[in-house]
Amino acid sequence: MKQWLVLLMLLCVGGTSMARDQFPDGTPIPDWFRQTDPVDLKALGTPYCLTDYGVVADSPVLQTEQIQALIDRAAHEGGGVIVVPKGTFRSGALFFRKGTHLYLEEGAMLQGSDRITAFPVVKTRMEGQTLDYFAALVNADGADGFTIGGKGTLDGNGLPYWESFWLRRKVNPACTNLEELRPRLVYVSNSQDVRIDGITIQNSPFWSTHFYRCSRLKLTNLRITSPAAPVKAPSTDAIDLDVCNNVLVKNCYMAVNDDAVVLKGGKGPYADEDPDNGENHDILVEDCTYGFCHSAFTCGSECLHSRNVIVRRCKVEGTAALLTLKMRPDTPQLYEYILLEDITGSVSRVVNIAPWKQFFDLKGRKDIPKSYARQVTLQRMRLDCDIFFNVTKSEQYDLSDFTFRRLEIQATKSAEIDKSIIQNAVYDE
Repeated sequence: MKQWLVLLMLLCVGGTSMARDQFPDGTPIPDWFRQTDPVDLKALGTPYCLTDYGVVADSPVLQTEQIQALIDRAAHEGGGVIVVPKGTFRSGALFFRKGTHLYLEEGAMLQGSDRITAFPVVKTRMEGQTLDYFAALVNADGADGFTIGGKGTLDGNGLPYWESFWLRRKVNPACTNLEELRPRLVYVSNSQDVRIDGITIQNSPFWSTHFYRCSRLKLTNLRITSPAAPVKAPSTDAIDLDVCNNVLVKNCYMAVNDDAVVLKGGKGPYADEDPDNGENHDILVEDCTYGFCHSAFTCGSECLHSRNVIVRRCKVEGTAALLTLKMRPDTPQLYEYILLEDITGSVSRVVNIAPWKQFFDLKGRKDIPKSYARQVTLQRMRLDCDIFFNVTKSEQYDLSDFTFRRLEIQATKSAEIDKSIIQNAVYDE
């Protein structure tokens, strides 16, 4: 029999609610977040169309060298935009320079190679660490203003990588994600005023998009997908934000075989002392739709400190969890000032908090670092779920100052909240 949790009747859902003009800690949301006009090809500088410079569409031969030469030429000539016309263009890792951009016309596909040898090993960032690993299909470092626009597709050609991953796991169930050699689709680092708009991002071998030390990042009108069947696409997070601030994710559709919007930042018992790590803050996710994914919004599993996050006016369609806080026993974590509001649809679990013990390593530290989650609010939601409050009590972390307000929850298994787990909680009932 279905159970109900009603914390005051829901008065407004979706676009009828008043848009907040403040982050959860009370600081104003800048007007920059409201400026979301589509990317204009003409504003990106001189166009360099691939086929005008000898790059061949629908060829079984990778066009990596030709496309990279065109990127370098554009940079040398003062900047411009690499235009991918209709057709499929296959490539290995590409490195965009400052002042260069990418535009995918409708019907265009830039597809990654199915061979890892097409992606050189570089100094990069993966799973909360700075290390040597494979470059992505599209890379941009120190490229302020970097933009990807259009109505075309970035395709990771992920099936061979997924099949190899599961075969390796069958032989060695303890193998880590990094041990199976896979590239990401998009990696942007150390850049400001980054914009990705309008395109489809699909079938990534590993994380779909990853942003490290980026500020003023806008991800708008995107479709990011990877399959859960017939072959699961492992670790294909839609959006990984790693030490980023002032981020807008708006009007995106995300359905991947892992988490959708994920906050990273570092891991390990002394992660807070590593200058390569840091916090994520001032993040707004709004007007998005989630298909199947492990969680719509997640802090972890390599998240150090995240604050001032709003997720609002979103729909979930068969998503496994709405909010997930992964609490690592080997990392001092702080998640604070997080607001989720005006969410509708169906999920398996609404609030999902538990120790995250996969591949953790205290590295000789004797005590378990204490972690904290506080000032978390869920309000104005109408959701069908199996379990509303899937939260594990643990001495490893403290949960405090949660607010549950104006919720209409229909649960098939449990709508109960264990009030002993959260200190100073507010239940509007």
